[in-house]
Amino acid sequence: MGAIYRVDGKHVVTSPDAAGPWDPRMQHGSAPAALVVWGAEAIPTREPMQIARVTIDLMRPVPVAPLTLETEVLREGRKIQLCAVRLRAGDVVVVGATILKVKTRALPLPSEVGDQPVEFPGPDEAREEQPDFSGSPFVSGISMRAARGRFGVPGSGAIWYRVDRPLVEGSPVSQAMRAVVAADFCNGTSAVLDFREWTFINADLTVSFARPPTGEWILLDAESWIGPDGTGLAMARLADIRGYFGRAVQSLVIERR
Repeated sequence: MGAIYRVDGKHVVTSPDAAGPWDPRMQHGSAPAALVVWGAEAIPTREPMQIARVTIDLMRPVPVAPLTLETEVLREGRKIQLCAVRLRAGDVVVVGATILKVKTRALPLPSEVGDQPVEFPGPDEAREEQPDFSGSPFVSGISMRAARGRFGVPGSGAIWYRVDRPLVEGSPVSQAMRAVVAADFCNGTSAVLDFREWTFINADLTVSFARPPTGEWILLDAESWIGPDGTGLAMARLADIRGYFGRAVQSLVIERR
């Protein structure tokens, strides 16, 4: 499989394989989320740092088309860096994001402080999951293993996700990129409404990290709350094979098809 993006300076060429399930002309939200993180990780820091929080606003549908990548440091410090990343389609900003990085240093923690273990089956024991009804070019490059529930089937769920293709040509898929790609599937992991009758597109995505994930597989332990007036919330605890490491939240826009 080829990469989703080819980046040359600020110019981004988008593969047709970025398309999502809602509209074949529009990108799956995981794709620009990964590109935003890639852009932020490319910004140098004064001290060794890691991403602590990513907040992405999907301001408009992101077309399967050339994009412009813009980055800016909003706050540069010894302990934190706050940076902004914007994606433009033509002259229109389609994605705006802020990324918080925190200085890394080894700390002697009390013995009782550590990762909370995952009690679901691991990716090797969980059921293979590749739902046809929400298939798209981007989803074809993702492996899923259901530890609880089913993707897109109403109810909370716990599903493992693995990125199986390069996202930015010439660059490895970083651990933070793996996490945000998985996190954007939160609304499908914990669907409350029938995908065939409703759309519940996320307008944003926030992922917070207690530590970087390890390994290729990311677990979403997810649930959704739906309000009566066209809004909803999808949430997940994120884990890897070591245990839980982060949380994700999406604001949903609910519409009948």
